[in-house]
Amino acid sequence: MILQIAVHLHYAVQAETDIILQITVPSFADQRVISEEVLLSDSLYSSSVLGEERFGERRLLHINKDFECHYKACIDIDRPLLDIQPLCAVAPHRLPNDALRYLMPSRYCQSDELQSFVESEFGDSGGGERIVRIRDWIFENFRYSSEASNGQTTAVDTFVHRQGVCRDFAHVLIALARASSIPARFVSAYAPYVTPQDFHAVAEVYLDNTWHLVDATGMAASNQIARIGVGLDAAEVSFLSSFGPIMFQNQSVRVTVNE
Repeated sequence: MILQIAVHLHYAVQAETDIILQITVPSFADQRVISEEVLLSDSLYSSSVLGEERFGERRLLHINKDFECHYKACIDIDRPLLDIQPLCAVAPHRLPNDALRYLMPSRYCQSDELQSFVESEFGDSGGGERIVRIRDWIFENFRYSSEASNGQTTAVDTFVHRQGVCRDFAHVLIALARASSIPARFVSAYAPYVTPQDFHAVAEVYLDNTWHLVDATGMAASNQIARIGVGLDAAEVSFLSSFGPIMFQNQSVRVTVNE
């Protein structure tokens, strides 16, 4: 599948400010960047570093005036659509180091607070079957609402209120997977059928010694997703983080399939 991605960001700045930008798609075996263009407004300083797990790129910028960014890319997604239900979980004592950290509770994914629920609701299943049941439970019981959460909303908040956006759905799935002793991490992404069009968020779970994409919103299949970055939760892969006053002006994200 070939995806065409077009992003525009505009923020107003009244004083010198540092920002971290992570919106570009990295090339891997299952997603290849055919072409891309990144246009940034002038800055006082600019450099790039690798993202979490050496996945993707973070742009470090020091700015003192309005910031605009245009990103265009053509991405070839070559990832099979797998049924994860029969896949086995890996026992914690056999996990590799890069997966082990994703068993732990984090700022937005308080898995330790959901262990009783996950055992009572899904205790008769394990591995991929449990992840599928968790995904389907979230999809069937939660309402997608852009007004139901904010940047402070956690998995437990969303679990209680049963509504949120893709970020919140991903946090709940991650927390319930970790509470089941299955490593899970947050993935920032692009996908073509997200409504309304925006940056997307899904989870990756570690089964059968590899990572598998899972979208609890039901808007994106694993073979339609272009990953931007990965982390413990949304705090590690925000598309833009500001370390000073910055005011949102407008934003657009458009992802289409090149037929």
